[in-house]
Amino acid sequence: MAINEISETSGTAGDGDTRAPLGLKALLGGTLTLLSLAQAADIGSRLGYSYYTEQFLAVVLGLSLGLVFLGKDAAGRRRAGRVQRILDPVLGVAGLALSFYVAWFYPSLVGRAMMLPWDALAAGSLLFLLVLEALRRCVGWVLVIVVLAICAYGLIGHLVPGVLQTREVAPARMAVYLAFDPNGLLGLTLNVAATVVIAFVFFGQILLYSGGAGFFNDIAMATMGRRRGGAAKISIVASGLFGSISGVVVSNIVATGVVTIRLMVNSGFRRTTAAAVEAVASTGGQIAPPVMGAVAFLMADILQKPYSEIVVAAIVPALLYYVSLFAQADLLAAKQDIRTIEGEEIPPVSQVMARGWVFLIPFAAIVAALFWFNQRAETSALWGALAAMAIGLTCGYGRLRMSLRNLWDCMVETGGAITDIVMISAAAGFIIGVLNVTGLGFAVTYALVDLGQGNLFVLLLISAAVCLVLGMGMPTVGVYLLLAVLVAPSLIESGVEPIAAHLFIFYLGMMSMVTPPVGIGAFFAASIAKAPPMATAIESMRFGWTAYIIPFLFVFSPALLLIGDPLDSLLAVATAVLGVYAISAAFIGWLHGPAGPLLRLAIAAAGIALLLPPGIGGEATLWVNGAGFLALALLWHAGRNVSRRRTAEAPGR
Repeated sequence: MAINEISETSGTAGDGDTRAPLGLKALLGGTLTLLSLAQAADIGSRLGYSYYTEQFLAVVLGLSLGLVFLGKDAAGRRRAGRVQRILDPVLGVAGLALSFYVAWFYPSLVGRAMMLPWDALAAGSLLFLLVLEALRRCVGWVLVIVVLAICAYGLIGHLVPGVLQTREVAPARMAVYLAFDPNGLLGLTLNVAATVVIAFVFFGQILLYSGGAGFFNDIAMATMGRRRGGAAKISIVASGLFGSISGVVVSNIVATGVVTIRLMVNSGFRRTTAAAVEAVASTGGQIAPPVMGAVAFLMADILQKPYSEIVVAAIVPALLYYVSLFAQADLLAAKQDIRTIEGEEIPPVSQVMARGWVFLIPFAAIVAALFWFNQRAETSALWGALAAMAIGLTCGYGRLRMSLRNLWDCMVETGGAITDIVMISAAAGFIIGVLNVTGLGFAVTYALVDLGQGNLFVLLLISAAVCLVLGMGMPTVGVYLLLAVLVAPSLIESGVEPIAAHLFIFYLGMMSMVTPPVGIGAFFAASIAKAPPMATAIESMRFGWTAYIIPFLFVFSPALLLIGDPLDSLLAVATAVLGVYAISAAFIGWLHGPAGPLLRLAIAAAGIALLLPPGIGGEATLWVNGAGFLALALLWHAGRNVSRRRTAEAPGR
């Protein structure tokens, strides 16, 4: 049975018969998406309307607040209880009314902001409280506490002696600044979420309803199903493809893991292993070009660099991540004698491509819009969505085909899916505002650099720990936004290449999805596989080990980001691929046959020698690379000879 046929019977979001919920929540979600798509397409300007971007953002915020308060109770669950049924509509209406008030009177409010008028002060203060409560319902207490701590420090920081002293800002001044200044709530982070991110989430929904997820799964099945450990490789390919555009690790796990985890378990993988592979593959989709869960476009905006530079820089780290994951899945299948998937379950590649090649067109449209027509990221996403829509309405995939009613379903589901990211972006706006108005941003950067005592490696270790802690449980865009504000500036100040600094914090922040004690991605995959959550998270760390190590290497050697001399980059990539494979083999304990403790240490040592990029130690590192290559070649040759001898001596030969 093809995977798309399984999906059709499972009632997932990709089912063409799915209907969006009726009522106010559906209206709010659909309106939110529709307005954001209109903004992305610049409809207002084309029709001759002129307004502040902040007015549009205030409307988006109000609709998102309404969705959150109508959808979740004070504990973050679905509403329950009489008090809650009364409280939620009140908070939802208050959020809508305040946001629309700000949108309508924004020109007047911003013009009078320096005088701290009572209406601006009241609106700003109430919006701050509503956003924090909505944020708590979406992602829990961690980020709320971070925002409150930073705001509190901004108010008392002028009393703190030393490097972390800030300028004095009155509470009323801060409330108005955070609410109405373009560097605060209605700033860059919320703007990107309300245009770029929503456009790509909508694109993903259209692709899902038109059958694109079924095509990705089937092409993964067709190309990898007959290979050793094919079920795991199907998971890696399908999750990597879909995860790049989904922007939410947990959503990716749901879309692909409900099928691929079962395939892995049925083919012989342990439940913990199946869940870990799916979790790591889904997390990797967020760091894989060209979309990177929409972070690539946000990173380009923040760094003021061409999108193409971000994509090129991210290619090699993503390649090494998946080389390691593939190698471990393959070697583990060999070690545990995992069988391939039954032949009748695997569709021919030609059949899959004949039915689904059209799903390559939306991605081609996005690439063409970005690189050939120099369109904005959000406009490019609309090109892709229109292409996917045309495919879904005309041919679909298998038995899946869109209807016109599904377009509204996509808008409603996009609006519902984006609320967490909108709230996180609003919180990031508060943090950016405090850092700017108090000078705390400079103070934190200076303090981190000083804490590293001039030692870049120590600073990187501190930053990595901060990234893993702050990234816990947040969506991709939220992870990056928070860390780009709090951590990346200190790395850049220490001389790190800006792209390397931002990729460093992004990679380490994303790995919080599988790192204990929270590891929400690993835990979610474990629940599908019925595996122990903590054991799954620990195994996920092993499968995703490159994301913890490679960022340190490309900070010291930007050649791994294809920055600098092409020959240096070619050499660094070649040795890194071999090193990643060797260390993965050492983790699994298999190289043409079982590897004991001493042999595993030898393989790991060769891998470490190969993994060191030439830029770290100059010519000396080249000699270390050469020694590692020679050692790995000898171990490989010896292992192959032992394997052949065992095969020849096996009974029946």
